Amino acid sequence: MKNKIFIVEDDETIVKLLRQKLQEDFQVTSVLNFRAVAAEITEYQPDLVLMDITLPYFNGFYWTTEIRKISDLPIVFISSASDEMNAVMAMNMGADDFVSKPFSVEVLIAKINALLRRTKVQVNHLSFEQFTLDLDGNFSDGQEKVNLTKTETIILKTLLQQAGNIVDKHDLLQKLWEGDDFIDANTLNVNMSRLRKKLLQVNFDHIHTVRGVGYVVK
Repeated sequence: MKNKIFIVEDDETIVKLLRQKLQEDFQVTSVLNFRAVAAEITEYQPDLVLMDITLPYFNGFYWTTEIRKISDLPIVFISSASDEMNAVMAMNMGADDFVSKPFSVEVLIAKINALLRRTKVQVNHLSFEQFTLDLDGNFSDGQEKVNLTKTETIILKTLLQQAGNIVDKHDLLQKLWEGDDFIDANTLNVNMSRLRKKLLQVNFDHIHTVRGVGYVVK
């Protein structure tokens, strides 16, 4: 079975281009009702969403927030709004990556494949003190729990597997992106900040930055 891609984009030219290029490797559909994006995604059950920022009625930030209430499926923003603030906002809203228009379809497909591979990564049941990380990305202190995105789960899994040891930032990027071709250090920084904030909800404050090197859980 091919992985399913759901496109949230109001530019018909771009939708047509994406359908033509992506349907060779994926099942592809696009939004019909821009007032009901989340509902259509829930019905279609895609493996990944391509999301524009500027949309009719509600923007991509709004819909990403709505999607994150019910799902942690990968979301890639595609937008001509290429300034750094929009990229940071997209990541903080729960996006997994950001691609600026005009974009290379080949690079986009490579990013999609990397994200889909990451969603298939099996996370071991890991423990640190009273905290545990399970297969579904649930992190718990034994009483309360928070649900992590796939990207956040891979980051925390990698750090917990080497608890007490410094994880080089380059090694962590390789884990996330499965190679050096499409990595983005800013993406890692944004995800790390979001992860730390989320973990504080269960009083986990054990991720430390080793300046110029990487991170350590201790």
